[in-house]
Amino acid sequence: MKKFNIRKVLDGLTAVSSSSSSASQTGAGKENDAVPESLQSEHFQLCKTVRHGFPHQPSSMAFDPVQKILAVGTLTGALRLFGRAGVECYCQHESGAGVIQLQFLINEGALVSALADDSIHLWNLRQKIPAILHSLKFNRERITYCHLPFQSKWLYIGTERGNIHIVNVESFTLSGYVIMWNKAIELSTKTHPGPVVHISDNPMDEGKLLIGFECGVVVLWDLKSKKADYRYNYDEAIHSVAWHHEGKQFLCSHSDGTLTTWNIRTPAKPTQIITPHGKQPKDGKKPEPCKPILKVEYKTTRAGDPFMVLSGGLSYDTVGRRACLTVMHGKSTAVLEMDFPIVDFLTLCETPYPNDFQEPYAVVVLLERDLVVIDLGQIGYPIFENPYPLSIHESPVTCCEYFADCPAELIPALYSVGSRQKRQGYSKKDWPISGGNWGQGTESYPEIIITGHADGTIKFWDASALMLQVLYKLKTAKVFERARGKEEKANADIVDEDPFAIQTLCWCPESRMLCVAGVSAHVIVYRFSKQEVATANVQLLEVRMQCELSDVDSPDATGEQTPTQASSVPSSPQDGEPPATDSTQPSAGGNGSNSSADGPRDNIPCLQVRSSPLKQSPGYQVELVVQLVWVSGEPPQQITSLAINSSYGLVVFGNSNGLAVVDYLQKTLLLNLGTSELYSPSEPNQRQPCSPRKARQPSGALCDSNDGPNAAEERCKSPNSDSKDVSFIRSRSSSMTSVDRESREAVCALCFCETFPKKSSDGAPSPCVLVGTTQGSVMLVALSLPPGDDHRLMQPVGISSCGTVARLKGGILTMALLDAAGAVLPASYEPWYDPNASDEEKEKEKSRWRRPASPPSSQEGHDSQFAVLCSEKQAKVLAMPSQTRVHKHNITESSFVLRADVVQMGSGNCIACFCANGHIMTLSLPSLRPLLDVNYLPLTDMRIARTFCFSNLGQALYLTSPTEVQRITYSQETCDNLQEMLSELFTPVETPEAPNKGFFKGLFGGGAQSLDREDLFGETASGKASRSLAQHIPGPGNMEGMKGAASGVVGDLARARVALDERGQKLGELEERTAAMMASAESFSKHAHDMMLKYKDKKWYQL
Repeated sequence: MKKFNIRKVLDGLTAVSSSSSSASQTGAGKENDAVPESLQSEHFQLCKTVRHGFPHQPSSMAFDPVQKILAVGTLTGALRLFGRAGVECYCQHESGAGVIQLQFLINEGALVSALADDSIHLWNLRQKIPAILHSLKFNRERITYCHLPFQSKWLYIGTERGNIHIVNVESFTLSGYVIMWNKAIELSTKTHPGPVVHISDNPMDEGKLLIGFECGVVVLWDLKSKKADYRYNYDEAIHSVAWHHEGKQFLCSHSDGTLTTWNIRTPAKPTQIITPHGKQPKDGKKPEPCKPILKVEYKTTRAGDPFMVLSGGLSYDTVGRRACLTVMHGKSTAVLEMDFPIVDFLTLCETPYPNDFQEPYAVVVLLERDLVVIDLGQIGYPIFENPYPLSIHESPVTCCEYFADCPAELIPALYSVGSRQKRQGYSKKDWPISGGNWGQGTESYPEIIITGHADGTIKFWDASALMLQVLYKLKTAKVFERARGKEEKANADIVDEDPFAIQTLCWCPESRMLCVAGVSAHVIVYRFSKQEVATANVQLLEVRMQCELSDVDSPDATGEQTPTQASSVPSSPQDGEPPATDSTQPSAGGNGSNSSADGPRDNIPCLQVRSSPLKQSPGYQVELVVQLVWVSGEPPQQITSLAINSSYGLVVFGNSNGLAVVDYLQKTLLLNLGTSELYSPSEPNQRQPCSPRKARQPSGALCDSNDGPNAAEERCKSPNSDSKDVSFIRSRSSSMTSVDRESREAVCALCFCETFPKKSSDGAPSPCVLVGTTQGSVMLVALSLPPGDDHRLMQPVGISSCGTVARLKGGILTMALLDAAGAVLPASYEPWYDPNASDEEKEKEKSRWRRPASPPSSQEGHDSQFAVLCSEKQAKVLAMPSQTRVHKHNITESSFVLRADVVQMGSGNCIACFCANGHIMTLSLPSLRPLLDVNYLPLTDMRIARTFCFSNLGQALYLTSPTEVQRITYSQETCDNLQEMLSELFTPVETPEAPNKGFFKGLFGGGAQSLDREDLFGETASGKASRSLAQHIPGPGNMEGMKGAASGVVGDLARARVALDERGQKLGELEERTAAMMASAESFSKHAHDMMLKYKDKKWYQL
């Protein structure tokens, strides 16, 4: 029996821990000790910055007519506040309960929110990050409606039981004054009136409160006498109530699509009943019932007819009709169709005073997926052009990329071509929601966000200075023919819906080259041009990528020829490989067999490129379309990795079948290899197939998009190929199980670079491609470019596989190269020039071409580069060209990394990682020291994994909901400057003067009647409310923005400052009381002195 040695076990554990803590160094490790690293843990801090996009699941809305600020509440407890373009703010209720109503304290910088969990909250908007000052949680009654009169501190709260409670918004305490439902309705009523659906005070008499109950009963309540003055009964349920500004009439909307107008002094019956969308019978009968009118607003004008705005009320025979907003003005009725159901609407008026002519000028309509503002001042009611980035979800986002510190000229160039895409017919007036001020941030560098969408569109956004504005929109679906019928659509699609959806994209900001891959296994290469061009035929290259079933077998130790040494006979285990006679030759073509009615689908792409001429507007224009085709009844596999290099003129992409390299300048396929063929024949890791080699179909062919269906003989020929027939023999079953498909080793990461293709390279580094796979292998493919630009279009590019560089745990996520000093070596690029410009302009641009300085050549025996490799489980740093591992770090054992990027910070470089368990981490380079590890966001939705991306200078983003983008920072410097960078919501504005009563109204008392609510609702008059009714919860107040530092000195200072402020306030109150007592004592002294003087000389009997 073998003896157990505990010392060896401990030694093994020590070795494992030392390697996982990135201390494993071999060979060139000593040389790496001299690399200085400027980034330290104190340079990193994680915090949210801003949230962009349309509020997900909106539920309520409010507007401050003086501050010009709009607030939107959602079903998830979020608050979004909007001012002028670029002024946005996001807040969140901790409970996550839905927001049922919002009320501004007009021009006070405060907001009251009522939630579905029967709590109300007071938000302080006078600080850049709003905070809750007070909360009140009702225990026994459910909140249904709130009303806060203008310039009042008493908030009316209606409940499901039909009662009305009153809250002091200054102290957030309940008043003892309660309006009970059984006192409000008639005593003879036998049924409960239902919940309170409306509360408002008479515009001309603050002492009269109008209460609407769901059953159809409306009560005018006298606050002073504590009794109902009038009761108005109608058979149909009430949804909303609106006052005329003179306070003599009000309007009700009902569930049968009717509007009733009531005179406050004639409660017996309404003065008018109308059905705006009902068909009027000729015999004078009652109109047919319509859908409920959910809301109505009545706004008066000084010079003309009033406006009546309502939502709903359409007749029941309009099945399938979209939601409508109806605007009734005088004798005209305009029905405005909306794209989505209406959640709420508000009429914007010139005055905040309810007892004056309202002068409406716009209507804000909150839809389920959009925000629309209608101009009431122009004929036809045009909409305003929305300056907010609310169209992110116009089509679902499928991928995101974030580029910080872009070239300065990019944003103006994209804006200039994007401005021509704007719709016409908008209102000529300025956007009416114009409150707040922009931040005064010191950080100003160009930032661009690119979003890919399900309908094939790509949007470029200007994300500089914590703002977001759409710059340019590209429709990739224009390249393809649209399926006209169901049979045609199902012919070759591999996805049921959204065949044009963007899978991944690659963008070079310097050359402005764009490459996108779609779910239908297609790749499109775009060039940027400022000039319009008409393309007669879209250049198309079809690629046949096929994987043998035996490719998934266990590795075989026996070696064969390398793929780069293939003979002239097409002989490779990968059916998709081009039958090349030399590694530098493009693919040879042959005639393929199209699918027949009774045979398997073969050599057919999933989408059909349009055959008609394509007019391409200024912006991104199609250079080449690459499509993978069906192989023997099997659909092409979706593309999993993509890279483009403008300096080399190459596009490389991979999937579960292998790797393909395309020359987009010569429009040829250069390489098409199975993943197993990328391995060197001498290494034990290679996955050699067990089946014999087969002849196969040509794997790449250049086709004109106008080829007809009869062009099968010519469609799959490369420009450099002969017409030699190549027979095709089926080597496997046309069906494949999902297990086989999943177990393939797919290409999942690609990186163009200039490095040393061999371990013993003595010369200068040469162009290469690093290839990463899902099983953790990193391979190197060397490129041989023709010398000089003149020969580039004439001679083919040579390619050779150099075998495996390293093996890591988990699939490869990112790869990069560093120089000997630890700085990132960017891939070479060709600076942008307009491809449609004149030859003189092109030559002028080409004369200014510059490429990044080539990495220094390696001296014999010395490494001059570091290769940074990061997988789902670990990160490694290799010294190049020796390929010696110098550092290793195990990132996670229990989870896996979803996204990793090598990013540049202000003073250094690091690896940023986002794990599935919610942790965000950064590792130093090249030593892989952990610098940041924060448990930020658990993966609750695949949308987050699909859209999370890091960028330079400590920025990152992800799609937090289907309609919203959340931006975060992991930079301490950005966190420190965040307060300055954020916009301000509250700005000091003078409250407009109250309307003039006029001489006769002042003389005869016809003006607005004020009410001293303090005498009615204060504790001295009404007593204290029941303690069990509601619970007061003090809010964090001014400390909300300091939560991150609450445990440190900053938090202590903040608490001390708040305490000092409170103490100062109490001292101020004490000083006021002392001053009042002194004034009272002085008055008493004066009276006593006068009394003494009066009776000074009088005798006692004279008194």
